[in-house]
Amino acid sequence: MIERYTLPEMGAIWSEQAKFQSWLDVEIAATEANCELGRVPAEAVATIKEKASFSVERILEIEAEVRHDVIAFLTNVNEHVGDAGRHIHVGMTSSDVLDTGVALQMKASVKLLRQELDLLADALRALAREHKATVMIGRSHAIHGEPITFGFKVAGWLAEVVRNQQRLEHLETAVSVGQISGAMGTYANTDPRVEEIACAKLGLVPDTASTQVISRDRHAEYIQTLALVGAALERFSTEIRNLQRTDVLRSRRTSPRDRRAAPPCPTSATQSAANGSVAWPGCCAATSWQRWRTAPSGTSGTSATAPWSA
Repeated sequence: MIERYTLPEMGAIWSEQAKFQSWLDVEIAATEANCELGRVPAEAVATIKEKASFSVERILEIEAEVRHDVIAFLTNVNEHVGDAGRHIHVGMTSSDVLDTGVALQMKASVKLLRQELDLLADALRALAREHKATVMIGRSHAIHGEPITFGFKVAGWLAEVVRNQQRLEHLETAVSVGQISGAMGTYANTDPRVEEIACAKLGLVPDTASTQVISRDRHAEYIQTLALVGAALERFSTEIRNLQRTDVLRSRRTSPRDRRAAPPCPTSATQSAANGSVAWPGCCAATSWQRWRTAPSGTSGTSATAPWSA
């Protein structure tokens, strides 16, 4: 992720530390499920929950030797829990950990996006009401047309944000899917009830039919929805940038006091924020296509709204 354009909260969700923590959460949930079914001693589960830990540096060190990320992870966890570690990962395959862990990260990221989009909707709603009678020129193909109000323009942005809120609400459900189905997804070495119990503990639902991996159309939908949300931010930001052009000058925000902006560029702070939002949708669209094109069949920016002035 590009640090300059990454919210700290979002960066934390997709960090290596968070990835391995999601793996540990999956392993503990599955072990607890086996305990509830009488297959793992309660004492072992208590020890695992108390002592289970990991070090990103140590995992990478082990992986360099064994050439397998999940084996490296489990080896490091077992260094902390001792003999109780033999009850971890029973009947599971690596994809149970990987895909269910990613589901936890995607769910957390969508939750954060929904919170941010709610704030944007509230801000746009207030701005539309404030400027519902602020007259400005309307344009068609950049040519002057009938008068409109700035509030009317913002209302159009708000309508798209509301649709994106609905998309993200659906997306959170679509990606909140896990699996504990073992090799080939056949449950040959595990009980389907383990999956059901573990997923419930993690706030997920079991995949309808995981063929060892969770179908990648869910991941493609995740990226495609982000692209739609990003495209909306691009549209708003491009318009903000256009309204600040010297020959249009219908919007302006001065730079923060602590920003070293050149005197001829009083709107550079807003322009910088808008530029970041304009770039995001293209990245999302490219990633969406790449994700879909390489998906196995199976057997990981905000925009500023400038106050408007006539």
